[in-house]
Amino acid sequence: MIAGITTVNSTGYMRLPVGPTEYRGGRGRGLFGGGATTPGAVNSMEYITISTQSNSFDFGDLTRTVRDFGAVASSTRGVFGGGVTGPAVTNVIDFTVISSGGGAIDFGDLTYQARGQRGLSSSTRGLFFGGHDDTPAATRVYFNNINFITIASLGNASSFGELDQKLYRVAGLASPIRGVMSGGSTPSPTSVDINTIQYVTIATTGNTQDFGDLTRIVSGGIGVSNSIRGVFAGGGTVNNTIEYITIASTGDAIDFGDLTRSTFSVASAASSTRGVFAGGDGSPAAFNVIDFITFSSIGNAQDFGDLISGLNQQLAGCSDAHGGLG
Repeated sequence: MIAGITTVNSTGYMRLPVGPTEYRGGRGRGLFGGGATTPGAVNSMEYITISTQSNSFDFGDLTRTVRDFGAVASSTRGVFGGGVTGPAVTNVIDFTVISSGGGAIDFGDLTYQARGQRGLSSSTRGLFFGGHDDTPAATRVYFNNINFITIASLGNASSFGELDQKLYRVAGLASPIRGVMSGGSTPSPTSVDINTIQYVTIATTGNTQDFGDLTRIVSGGIGVSNSIRGVFAGGGTVNNTIEYITIASTGDAIDFGDLTRSTFSVASAASSTRGVFAGGDGSPAAFNVIDFITFSSIGNAQDFGDLISGLNQQLAGCSDAHGGLG
């Protein structure tokens, strides 16, 4: 065995890797799928390179036409679960390989059929939570369910625990250790938005614990994170607020800045440096706008580009370099 300094005699050369670790293996891709456009829901997927400002590019198709659903991801797979297809809610989960381009494949099923659920993930586990069925408001069934999957496998989801109450359109984000959920709406017909932040330890199972409060009462917002900072944006009665937390601590959120537009039902993706927000509902008009923020700073979002699917709301997003991956 030879240890210590090694000298290479060669007329060739090698280039040492540079830049953040996540990009050295081709990582840093954001993936958006489904949603509601004119005249209806779609099954298309599109992608961006998070480090580069541009419009999105075509990726392929989901297994179904779907909107108002959740997404999770590892460094290789993007997984989409639940939502509403036509007049019916679904528990279908499908997945794709983020570094490729092409269609999604069936993964399994959630334990419950719902729309308005959202997702978060570590490198191994994905969590889907909340939502409601699609019956009339007076008889609508809401859920406090949290499901989990092992992202590298295939199969049906299992029960993880419960949210602190029955909610839908709860924003989620993660570090490698913790999953954090915020806001949401309580059951109709007296539905109200909340400002609660709650969290779980992703590697275990169990019910959520109290984290603190958002700066506003809101549902339909979205979360992005690196491994340290979590950022929640948009939602509510259509607003442009961005606020942040330190994931490893507990406490109330702090103002970060503003999106370039007031919106809810947005999709998101993240790397270790950037959080990206795509599409959304401006009520009455949807958006094709993609914004981004830099996690290490505080300030307003900037324009990133546009979705090629056009005006799109209730789409879902994930990435292969988000905060849950470390």
